[in-house]
Amino acid sequence: MKIYTKGGDAGETHLLDGSRVPKDDARVAAYGAVDELNALLGLARVALGDGDPVNRLLGVIQRDLFAAGAQLADPRARIGEKRQKASFAPERVELLEKEIDLREERLPTLRNFILPGGSNPGALLHVARTVCRRAEREAVALQHSIALDPILLAYLNRLSDLLFVLARDVNERAGRPEESW
Repeated sequence: MKIYTKGGDAGETHLLDGSRVPKDDARVAAYGAVDELNALLGLARVALGDGDPVNRLLGVIQRDLFAAGAQLADPRARIGEKRQKASFAPERVELLEKEIDLREERLPTLRNFILPGGSNPGALLHVARTVCRRAEREAVALQHSIALDPILLAYLNRLSDLLFVLARDVNERAGRPEESW
């Protein structure tokens, strides 16, 4: 099997049910942004290295993002029924909240806006946060025309918060002070 099919040469792509839509369809924009976020988290994991505790957490999140992409690419909203790993339970959002709370306890209280940056992995996590916000906006735009799982939207919202806190945590542990705006 070849990686290229030539099926998208005219500007269309297949969804999970086999239907074809333009590549600029709102559904494709939403799962494309989630895919971009997933790839960026892979880059952050490489920058962190295998021994960093955030690396394992990002691996869990990457698997969740595959589930999110599958849901967004499924016009019949049945992928979660067929494949358990493509469904979202409220516990997925709770996991993110616990991770945020755990790290915020150790971090200095923010009194100002901070400039994204710090260490290389911290800066990558700041970029990931902005890509996550875009993925959330794309999903919300899609929701205007189709029903989405509210847990998926909550997950993306909470994930951007977690990525901000992870960037701060990584920079703190690297001894890279935050620069106030």
